Amino acid sequence: MSSMENKIILASLAMDLKRVALGLHRKSANMADRFLTEAIKRRDEVNIDDVAPYMKTILGHIDSIHNAEDALMYSTRIQNYILYK
Repeated sequence: MSSMENKIILASLAMDLKRVALGLHRKSANMADRFLTEAIKRRDEVNIDDVAPYMKTILGHIDSIHNAEDALMYSTRIQNYILYK
């Protein structure tokens, strides 16, 4: 898998996490659950050997997101990683 494919997957993951945050903020558990499921699927597509150690930690915490603030924070950190890597 190329580095570009990994960036696309990470960008999609960041968008899914933003939607999770929005769903949780709106108190729409169905929306949040749907996009969290998508985020977990995308996380599993990432070539883990191709990312920085702190990004591996972030990817490991996606399963345990329970509030909008965490989802938004992880989304932003992933977006920043993509932009500045």
